[in-house]
Amino acid sequence: MLKILIVEDDRQLATTLKYLVEDNPRYRVVATAEDFDGAIAAAEAHRPELALVDLHLAHGTTGFSVAVRMQDYDIPCFFISGRAPNFPMPDLALGCLMKPFTAEDVHRSLAAAEDMMRGREALRQKMPVNLMLYDQPADAELDDADDLPGFTPSKRSIKTRIGHWIAGTQVN
Repeated sequence: MLKILIVEDDRQLATTLKYLVEDNPRYRVVATAEDFDGAIAAAEAHRPELALVDLHLAHGTTGFSVAVRMQDYDIPCFFISGRAPNFPMPDLALGCLMKPFTAEDVHRSLAAAEDMMRGREALRQKMPVNLMLYDQPADAELDDADDLPGFTPSKRSIKTRIGHWIAGTQVN
């Protein structure tokens, strides 16, 4: 059974999402939180295996800051948002499911996230159109280049990536 934390500031949506998640007996919601502090407290108390995180949270906090902090607990995140970043953020999350979504969208997204977490390569016939799965960080694609003398792989900082997302631009 996969233990899941829901971080969503809209209580009605959080409750609905909880019921949709737990409709599948393989998944159990261990806690819900509405902001950064609540998410951290829930992570420490319940040790979830996956966090479903909205990007805009209560009290001026963001899902980005939650995702960064969840890395300290080795808890992968899956963004749930009405406005997804227009570029992948594999260093923060497994993917992003855009609102609005159906029960089937949630179930297929969770199955895909679980496959990614477990390292399983599953070919899913029908993925939700509002789902974006993130590939591995760019570093993973540069493994062959690591053997070159003087090669130092790098990636943009999270601050830069978030700045580009907020500005609506992306630099390759």
